[in-house]
Amino acid sequence: MKKTRVDRRFAELKKQGKKGFVAYLSAGDPNLDDTVDIVLRLEDAGVDVVELGLPFSDPLADGRVNQEAATRALEAGSTFDGVMHCIAKIRERSEIPMIFYAYMNPLLSRGFDASIEAAAGAGIDGFLLLDLPLEEAKPYRKALTDNTLNAIQLVTPTTPDERIDKIVKRANGFIYCVSREGVTGVQDSIAEGAGSLVQRIKSRSDLPVALGFGIGTADQARDAAQLADAVVVGSAIVNAFHNNPHTAEGRADAAAFVKNMVDAVKSI
Repeated sequence: MKKTRVDRRFAELKKQGKKGFVAYLSAGDPNLDDTVDIVLRLEDAGVDVVELGLPFSDPLADGRVNQEAATRALEAGSTFDGVMHCIAKIRERSEIPMIFYAYMNPLLSRGFDASIEAAAGAGIDGFLLLDLPLEEAKPYRKALTDNTLNAIQLVTPTTPDERIDKIVKRANGFIYCVSREGVTGVQDSIAEGAGSLVQRIKSRSDLPVALGFGIGTADQARDAAQLADAVVVGSAIVNAFHNNPHTAEGRADAAAFVKNMVDAVKSI
């Protein structure tokens, strides 16, 4: 498969000996026009990959912060077509790698293949499909491959070794290593055992491993970067942009918070 922006970015990071930073946002929170602005600010802060939540009314893998962000996006009028237009507007100004963090229902409801084609046409680079079981993924994975999109796969602390073997064979782009059991949300520390899980994955795949779930401070981001190839931060970033005023100054403050975490990761 032709290399995506995600593939190229991780190859650059490896060549430079640097760790990656993946930032999560809910597309459409607080609205789609502001999402364009926030993504561009994240790029300026040094973020390597943006993971955009495709708004859904029942995001089961998400904690309170990201659930509320999805609700705000839907209440603001975010639709599938609106999000695709948002991606296209970002692409007019940026080549930052972007993937969708998505559930199957919004994609199936308008036709899976058509949804994937629309996302690729808008300029997305891949999908992390939260509720697509490995055993049912083959026909859907073909649509991603046909549209040169990464199929990002999750590995959790409860995933047995034999299942990790199957997951990594079907993944590309990077492996998303979930640091703890449960849903998304800021925690007090990196979960015990996260490092050993990363090593279990890396012993089975040459793909980059990104460690996420629960990372919310610069110190935690630095700790996570010592364990994995990249760090994923979600709820803390969603909170930063939501809790600061929706003004240029407020956005700058939120972006500075993110840059502090990015700098910590890049210091490794």
